[in-house]
Amino acid sequence: MRLLHTSDWHLGRAFHRVNMLGAQAEFIGHLVSTVREREVDAVVVSGDVYDRAVPPLAAVELFDDALHRLAALGVPTVMISGNHDSARRLGVGAGLIGRAGIHLRTDPSAAGTPVVLADAHGDVAFYGLPYLEPALVKDEFGVAKAGHEAVLAAAMERVRADLAARPRGTRSVVLAHAFVTGGEPSDSERDITVGGVASVPAGVFDGVDYVALGHLHGCQTITERVRYSGSPLPYSFSEAQHRKTMWLVDLGADGSLDAERLDCPVPRALARIRGTLEDLLADPGLTRYEDAWVEATLTDAVRPAEPMARLTERFPHTLSLVFAPERAPDDPDVSYARRLAGRSDQEIAEDFVAHVRGAGPDPRERGVLRDALDAVRADDVVREVAR
Repeated sequence: MRLLHTSDWHLGRAFHRVNMLGAQAEFIGHLVSTVREREVDAVVVSGDVYDRAVPPLAAVELFDDALHRLAALGVPTVMISGNHDSARRLGVGAGLIGRAGIHLRTDPSAAGTPVVLADAHGDVAFYGLPYLEPALVKDEFGVAKAGHEAVLAAAMERVRADLAARPRGTRSVVLAHAFVTGGEPSDSERDITVGGVASVPAGVFDGVDYVALGHLHGCQTITERVRYSGSPLPYSFSEAQHRKTMWLVDLGADGSLDAERLDCPVPRALARIRGTLEDLLADPGLTRYEDAWVEATLTDAVRPAEPMARLTERFPHTLSLVFAPERAPDDPDVSYARRLAGRSDQEIAEDFVAHVRGAGPDPRERGVLRDALDAVRADDVVREVAR
């Protein structure tokens, strides 16, 4: 069975104020053409179909167009909701849409109930694990403490139990939206840390033939059978080095795998350039970036006059301007943002305690801070879904 694995469409999302709807529509057209030309047997979409719980109308219309075009091909599609989606909204009409071969899996309680497709060699069971927010699903899965590993492990127990009851030789595919240990994140993914831990070990998914992951925006191979497709388009300059692709996976009769990366259309290259303003305007080595979307970091000791206007004369698609004069990290003039760069909410809170009290929090206090941050994040999720 030939599968096309994609994820993280983020329909409705902009790139530094640039409307990406046209590029997203081009990707959908490319996806449909690929399904037809490469004789794909099933499409899997591993979450974050939309960029937010209540997407703009234009994004909903594009999604509707994608569903109609995929259904018209007669090729089954299995989709799950991600942490950016409203699972309940995305799942509206799932039963009816399923009759057209588009299978939306957004209900955590159905983790052990697969979509079963068949080829010449027998059945392939597709298990959809939508994004499992630990605080919201821990009771469903009967885990004592909310955590990503605990709820995913419980969901996979249901998957393995169902698979064990199926005919010998049934192959299996799991769709999941999670941060798996070993994956390389980017700046454009929403933080899903719970209890100080964001990732889960790949071993949670042992026992299935292929795991189609979503959430991280870079295409990655965690193990031979556990892969991220990545997002088809860039959504932050941290993705400048990404090659945007989908996975074309051939699942053999014995569960063997052959995977090929298929490139997605690129609307415009990304470039991150750094130096003084005069150097950036004069450097001939930067000519290749003159048609790219540019993030420019200026290292001038004193902020130059009209830097954006001057940069866009040479780089007309400059979207982000960062002022970062070369200074030692302990220099009192280093910006607050630079001092916090790369630090988690937990670390920032602990630093604040140390600053006002003269000593950092003890282990009990760290636990209180962690629980408070988790509660706020979970409440944000509930509020967003309820909108």
